[in-house]
Amino acid sequence: MSANRQTGPIKRLAVALPIPHTDAVRFERELPGVEVAITDWPPPPGFFAGADAILAWGLEPDHLAACDALRWLQTGGAGVEHLPMQWLRDRDIVVTNGSGFHVPNMAEHTFAMILAFARCIPALIRAQIDGEWREREHHPHIFEVGGQRILLVGTGDIGQSIAVRAKAFDMHVDGVRRRNDQPALPAFDRMWAIADLHAALAEADHVVNSLPMTDATRNLFDAAAFAAMKPGARFYNLGRGGTVDTDALIAALRSGHVAAAGLDVTEPEPLPADSPLWDMEQVIITAHTAGATPNLWGRIVDLTVDNVRRWNAGDPLRNQVDLTLGY
Repeated sequence: MSANRQTGPIKRLAVALPIPHTDAVRFERELPGVEVAITDWPPPPGFFAGADAILAWGLEPDHLAACDALRWLQTGGAGVEHLPMQWLRDRDIVVTNGSGFHVPNMAEHTFAMILAFARCIPALIRAQIDGEWREREHHPHIFEVGGQRILLVGTGDIGQSIAVRAKAFDMHVDGVRRRNDQPALPAFDRMWAIADLHAALAEADHVVNSLPMTDATRNLFDAAAFAAMKPGARFYNLGRGGTVDTDALIAALRSGHVAAAGLDVTEPEPLPADSPLWDMEQVIITAHTAGATPNLWGRIVDLTVDNVRRWNAGDPLRNQVDLTLGY
């Protein structure tokens, strides 16, 4: 147990997120005895002072001086690569992330992009804007996803949710995870170890990346990875932009070896206006919106309330981050 867990219950929770009032009022109702202060992001100066627990997107450098009593940070998102890791480690601060907050919406977003490519929706929307009926032009490019193979690089909550939906579309489902000596996961036909990524890429019609950003995943999808992909396969990134070598992706798209890309995240982000990706007709860019849904806020409150109760009872917290591994 962390030393922080032995210093007593949570007494003050500072929330710096735009949580709707209908969800935010649950904190006081469900956490009697805990002082809860709520503001929007970014918080005003000094807002975190005296709080032994914080719920926020993260911590910026100018927040740290005010975090004089902090023992536990609950993030509003799954990624933690933006956090001051060394500062948190030095102070033995417990961090839990938002893994699971975005599961159904990100899985639906993935299939929105897959089906958009299958039915030539981006090209047909451009034709609609131009007022042109391009029936014969697009017929040869429309396809069915049933019977195709999808490779999910990242088999956490999001990957597993995508797998269930892929099975509903009669797809073959493969997964890649850090280790492959663990039990098989439901809805997956085959599991690959990350060391065998290139072999797995060679067989997939659709490759979905939902990996977190760590030292081990930075630029994992480089020129060699894209070259290993099955010619004409489609690539989707819903994890972190830094896991992909952007120049290598652009080159693979220009050559046609990668037929299309659906990008919710990019490197850098926001994507610069002069990036070639904006003008590529075979690319869908959705500007980091895959996790957006009104239901997100209720899930954030659910997990935070549960973790406060777990902390006060001395029970293990859900979604605790290993600050050494970065996830």
